[in-house]
Amino acid sequence: MSVQQTYAKMHAKLHDIVPDFELRYKAELADEINRLKKERNAVILGHNYMEPALFHSIPDFVGDSLELSRKAAQTDKDIIVFCGVRFMAETAKILNPSKTVLLPAAKAGCSLAESITAEDVRQLKARFPGVPVVTYVNTYAAVKAESDICCTSSNAVAVVESLHTDTVIFLPDEYLARNVARETGKHIIFPSLMPASVLAGPQPNFIREIDLAKTVDLQFIGWHGRCEVHEKFTPEDIANIRQDFPDVVVLAHPECSPEVVAAADFSGSTTAMTRYVERTAAPRYLLLTECAMGENIAAANPDKEMLRLCSVRCPHMNEITMEDTLDALRYTRYVITVPEEIRVKAARAVERMIAIG
Repeated sequence: MSVQQTYAKMHAKLHDIVPDFELRYKAELADEINRLKKERNAVILGHNYMEPALFHSIPDFVGDSLELSRKAAQTDKDIIVFCGVRFMAETAKILNPSKTVLLPAAKAGCSLAESITAEDVRQLKARFPGVPVVTYVNTYAAVKAESDICCTSSNAVAVVESLHTDTVIFLPDEYLARNVARETGKHIIFPSLMPASVLAGPQPNFIREIDLAKTVDLQFIGWHGRCEVHEKFTPEDIANIRQDFPDVVVLAHPECSPEVVAAADFSGSTTAMTRYVERTAAPRYLLLTECAMGENIAAANPDKEMLRLCSVRCPHMNEITMEDTLDALRYTRYVITVPEEIRVKAARAVERMIAIG
């Protein structure tokens, strides 16, 4: 495919989303990336939060964390380029230890992933011995290695129910934990853990919470991690939008607060939201999630009206650019490594997640 053909393909889908001068420039990048991808026997995975020009031009597969984890596990390519954030690229490496996994950014972190450490998980397991640990896939490899099973926002309820246990430790997203606890009919508490440096000292707050927990049915043990994007949405946002657009259908990601999820018309993973828009015929839609995804859905569904009232961008996802993706392939840059001892333990938790689907 020539640069002009690449541009024509991008223009047909993105002419109402991306300025023409930007499309022409990025078509040149996309053409070179796709050429190098074939030359180096690479596969490119693109998360739903990637900016539209990238999302609709270079990935071989797009989707949410669960879908891309499956594609990573199945690929026969030598190189995996993960256009997402670091924990996603780590997951690809966990599932493909013999392959080269590249992240097109030096860091591309995640507020959720950085809200908890492996030591935090070990401390929780010591305090609640024998209780299975369900860890959201939005975590780093060392945390996954301390877990019994991982989950994504799309299969979190199924994962919890698959354990057939009365009590679960669910980490680290506070809002996802609250939403899953509500959906599964469980009571939830949040032990206040101190930093690792003072774990040996007195912990009166923790003790008070556990004493309180003894008076209720202890079923769900959560953690105070939050997505810095989804925590910004409020029920007031939804109420204000409905005042101007009474017929709007509001879709919220499960990382939003329970109050936001309750006020929305539908809640689901990024893939679930995409399919909801594809399969329904509402007058207009509003997605409460990372803004780029709304633009990507609008480009893929030109017959659907998407309200573009979102101003919340993920700074970590936005570190992934087409320029850096090209350099990742050119220079084999930002290679993801996971120590084998951690990888083997983490792989068990991730593979159990994938098996549940």
